[in-house]
Amino acid sequence: MSCIFCRIIGGEIPAQVVARDEVTLAFLDVSPLADGHVLVVPHSHVARLDDLEPGEADALFRTVVRLSGPVRDALGADGSTIGVNNGDATGQTVPHVHVHIVPRWHADGAGSIHSIFPPGAKRGVAEVGDAIRAALEVR
Repeated sequence: MSCIFCRIIGGEIPAQVVARDEVTLAFLDVSPLADGHVLVVPHSHVARLDDLEPGEADALFRTVVRLSGPVRDALGADGSTIGVNNGDATGQTVPHVHVHIVPRWHADGAGSIHSIFPPGAKRGVAEVGDAIRAALEVR
């Protein structure tokens, strides 16, 4: 398989693994945004978060929750940014679901998640709410 994360999961490519269970693997990012930048991935090759089976999603986020405190503590960080790029329009460069845990410090110079978006929505909140509820009914 050509997916780099699948190759890491399979042991074909070495990685600094920090946690592993029957459904997920967590390892240090080789191009970290900060010391201690961890990626948590499901073993199954799924490109988008919304394509995960419910049990896989539960396990993935249980692992994220289990690691968030220890990653912060190990690095002496003040907090962490936890995020998912879901699809190529978001900057997802590896089409395998992965959650970033990035340790953060008060003076690290990085902004909040709000800093990556220009201000202002284009559609009204009620209109968007109606559209989401309609899409949920289809699934």
